[in-house]
Amino acid sequence: MNNFLLSTLIFLPFAGSVMVLLLPSTYRDSFRWISLIVSVINLLNIFTLYNNFDRQLSDYQFVEQHEWIRMSLGNLGVLSIDYLLGVDGINMPMILLSGIVLLIGSISSFTIGYRQKAYHSLYLLLSGSIIGCFAALDFFLFFLFFEFMLLPMYFLIGIWGGERREYAAIKFFIYTLVGSIFILIVMIGLSMSVQDSFFSQEMGGTVHTFDFRQLVDFKNYIPHSILHPVEKQLIFGMPARLFAFVLLIVGFGIKLPSVPFHTWLPDAHVEAPTPVSVVLAGILLKVGAYGFIRIAYGFFPDIAYQFTYIVAGAGVISIIYGAYNALAQEDLKKMIAYSSISHMGFVLLGLASMTVEGVNGAIYQMFGHGLVSAMLFLVAGVIYDRTHNRLIENFRGLSSAMPYFTLAVTVAFFGALGLPTLPGFMGEFFTIMGGFQSEILPDWVSMLAMLGIVLSAGYFLWTLQKMFFGKFWANRNQEENMKDLDFREIVMLYSLSALSIIFGIFPSLIFDISGESVKAFLNGF
Repeated sequence: MNNFLLSTLIFLPFAGSVMVLLLPSTYRDSFRWISLIVSVINLLNIFTLYNNFDRQLSDYQFVEQHEWIRMSLGNLGVLSIDYLLGVDGINMPMILLSGIVLLIGSISSFTIGYRQKAYHSLYLLLSGSIIGCFAALDFFLFFLFFEFMLLPMYFLIGIWGGERREYAAIKFFIYTLVGSIFILIVMIGLSMSVQDSFFSQEMGGTVHTFDFRQLVDFKNYIPHSILHPVEKQLIFGMPARLFAFVLLIVGFGIKLPSVPFHTWLPDAHVEAPTPVSVVLAGILLKVGAYGFIRIAYGFFPDIAYQFTYIVAGAGVISIIYGAYNALAQEDLKKMIAYSSISHMGFVLLGLASMTVEGVNGAIYQMFGHGLVSAMLFLVAGVIYDRTHNRLIENFRGLSSAMPYFTLAVTVAFFGALGLPTLPGFMGEFFTIMGGFQSEILPDWVSMLAMLGIVLSAGYFLWTLQKMFFGKFWANRNQEENMKDLDFREIVMLYSLSALSIIFGIFPSLIFDISGESVKAFLNGF
């Protein structure tokens, strides 16, 4: 089973999606249960993957490789594309996060009341694509899953979203598609510049490859190729590798998103239904950050040094800009969306530090933010489901009417602002510590980033005080609608609360996984 565990994680949701489509509409009550059962099975398989992961190894584990496409390019050689999956300490935490958040999103999806067949089919399609994107070790396969995520997310926002759902969906699609084109250009350039040294010798000719393991090794570059690290080729008067790195920074920066490529995110979050917002913030933003680490920095370490200040600067600007915007919001969901931009900026800071602490902190921040942001959007969904209103000023004293809800909100807010024993603290602490220990970045960069923590405490505590303390009141005489959490909501919010506390108190659950792979990753610089 372990030999096909990663494939199971990908194709079980795809099979579930097909099953939902094939069932008659009269079985609509079963669609949500199929989605839930698939998500539960996948999470159990991911726990198996996590428990059997060897923490002492930096190499890829659970590798699955099968020949897929072999295409003759004439005098240029042969193009080789493999179905290639594997995990190491960098993508294992992301797969674990995906399993958790996708299950929570599936439970949250029980509130979807119309076009259930289409919704749950698309949701399962999205689930398999996300895990495939993190597990792929072939650039072509990664890009295939990366693009495949666009279609279901576009429809999930555009059909089940709010009043401006079409605008938000189109904006999301266009932004991400532009970023994908940039990544595609680099992917083609790399495949034409790198050969599989073993198969090239065996076949007596050049075998172009998309294999991540080959792309990171400079010895596999073909002499005089466009992206050769030593022979400086030019594109538009710019060194080709520098040009390729810029394209990747923009492509993955849109997905992250980093300022100034962030403007699609608040619209997408505000208009998306709650389950889709949970998946978008909890997982999809991490695909961009993962691409930064695995592809941009992994394949172009020589250029990454030159962009240290730019990447760190984008991170710090995102931290402060996102925090100031969150502080100014009156819509709870929009405030949470801007807070995501701010907190994901710490990932860029940790990566730019090029230290073990900083990169480990970036991976932990991705994982911890995924848990907390999923909670935050569930919190916004609870308010909206009861009143169809998300304005912060329209609620007072909710703690007296909704004590169970208030407890969950408190854990989510303090987890996001960085209270010790909760995941936000460890992620931000290690990324900032990595910035201070970096031999490249000056100390004032990390000191500026710390301003984001102060602002984060400001807008979360202000919201908590304004909405949950004082005399109970809800605008438009909706006090009677403000019922406390039901069983389904308790399961979602309290499960995430428990996981946030567990991973906050025991960060080694992630650091032990990522540690050796991060050391090997930094040895490439």
